Amino acid sequence: MTGKAMARRARLGAAFIVAAAVMSGCSGDGKGQPAWTAGSSPSESATAGGTPSASATGATPGSSATGAQPSASGTESASAGATAAAWKVFSDPAKVVSFELPQDWIAQSVTPDQGTLPGALKVEVKDAKGTYLATLQTGLPSPSSAACADAARRPYVVVSSVPVDLPHREGDGLITPHVVFRVIQGYKYFGSFGITNVVGGGDGKACTLQNVVRGPEGKGDVSFGDLAALRAFAADEKVAPAKAFDTLDQAAKYVNEGSEFANVQRMLMSLKIKS
Repeated sequence: MTGKAMARRARLGAAFIVAAAVMSGCSGDGKGQPAWTAGSSPSESATAGGTPSASATGATPGSSATGAQPSASGTESASAGATAAAWKVFSDPAKVVSFELPQDWIAQSVTPDQGTLPGALKVEVKDAKGTYLATLQTGLPSPSSAACADAARRPYVVVSSVPVDLPHREGDGLITPHVVFRVIQGYKYFGSFGITNVVGGGDGKACTLQNVVRGPEGKGDVSFGDLAALRAFAADEKVAPAKAFDTLDQAAKYVNEGSEFANVQRMLMSLKIKS
């Protein structure tokens, strides 16, 4: 192994430990600098290994999304990857929820899950080729805390964390909402993006990482991401739509250089919900 490779591996190992300790699922108060975040200095971000996913192009957008409008979210600098040139805005008929997405992506309203609150929404987002990317759900009931045995807890790292302004509940184990990309360690490094205000784990380990924002009392919770919760998968389980990486370098490259994540992050950052 070359000296440069050894230094990079040591830097990544340190990033994993420091990020988990500092952030503990997006930091204690949600106001600190994100650890190992897209757009960080070269000494903090990994750059080798893996092939970033590309944004899809060349198809007609779905009819459920409105025409293209200039972006006002100002989130282009949140991720280093290039975003789509043309964007449009999706909004539900009651104008309660809206978000931006690339012009050739598809946003389609589907039937909300059973058990959601009256007026709940469920919107699936796909790229121009029809490949699933993310789901927005509102009016979700807050799940009860599941038991998490020490032996089942796995190390995780917050690769990217950017604050986002959304209605949310406050309390123990909750922080201000963030758009995050987190990786949990199993037989591979499993990654997932979404919005959350739920602390992952107190010491950099968790059974699951929830991509959910606890909503104000009576409003229900909100999830917007590829998965509602990320965990370490078994070797015989289907991983998709979560991402699987052989190294942390690959996860960092997906965040720091990939157009797919840049577009997804901008979409999640643009989410607006009337309280």
